Amino acid sequence: MTKTATPASKVLDRVLVLEMVRVTEAAAIAASTLIGRGDEKAADAAAVEAMREALNKLPMDGTVVIGEGERDEAPMLYIGEKVGSAQGQGPRIDIALDPLEGTTITAKAGPNALAVLAVAEEGNLLNAPDVYMDKLAVGPGYPEGIIDLAKSPTENVQAVAAAKGVQPNEIIVCVLDRPRHAELIAELRSLGCGIALIPDGDVAGVIAVTNEETNIDLYMGQGGAPEGVLAAAALRCVGGQFNGRLVFRNEDERSRARKWGIEDLNKIYTRDELAKGDCIFAATGVTDGSMLKGVKRHKNGVMTTDSVVMRASSGTVRWVRGEHRSKR
Repeated sequence: MTKTATPASKVLDRVLVLEMVRVTEAAAIAASTLIGRGDEKAADAAAVEAMREALNKLPMDGTVVIGEGERDEAPMLYIGEKVGSAQGQGPRIDIALDPLEGTTITAKAGPNALAVLAVAEEGNLLNAPDVYMDKLAVGPGYPEGIIDLAKSPTENVQAVAAAKGVQPNEIIVCVLDRPRHAELIAELRSLGCGIALIPDGDVAGVIAVTNEETNIDLYMGQGGAPEGVLAAAALRCVGGQFNGRLVFRNEDERSRARKWGIEDLNKIYTRDELAKGDCIFAATGVTDGSMLKGVKRHKNGVMTTDSVVMRASSGTVRWVRGEHRSKR
């Protein structure tokens, strides 16, 4: 599939790409102090506070459109919160964030916990409610429309296998290890597919389809809708296809979606409907994972971080290793 060129945003030109890395680095470092301590809420709170402080130093008029939740349930980085030091004057930026993607992972010192952030011009990120989302993703290099969430898992595996020139039993699918995926896993195993089960962290799981070294061909299953928008922003930068459909468990969740302007509750969103135009995506590892190493503490107060930052308009992916020294 030929990647359609994305025009560079003059607005995002005023928000330096590396500034986004500094934000995710701050959150990752703060969360890393609680790795393996068994306290999910404390780890998340530390990451949230550090990310908020870093965002508020940037010369922008930012709005959180994907955050920790709605204002009444999230004291900081809630949906609609304004961040940045140039309110009413700086570039108007929409922000999707997950200060700690993998709170349970961090509490248990497991793999693939990340601090994640995506930014775009105002109005270019779907303001998704905090509900579940059915997700389907494949990496770059396939014909447009190769995946379709309206079709069965079997049909999607068969389509990707045919395009790849292999049998369905040679396809590997990444799935969150949850009881709700029992039927999906059984269907995939009936095809002979390999299944990479992950305990948490489905942003990293979706991005894994873009990296041939992971051997993962597809991502399938339900995860958080906010994480779906973050993953779509990443795929805009590096290629790949994504389908997402919001999943509502009750009328309260449906009314919350309508509150955020979503009328078609059964709509299947493509990657470019979730994240439009020029996007910047940044992530820093909290714990070691398939994509990034976690925060490491060395002698003399030195810490190292491993980050990635991507931009849709240029298709550039930068891998950033940071060394941080405590102030004396």
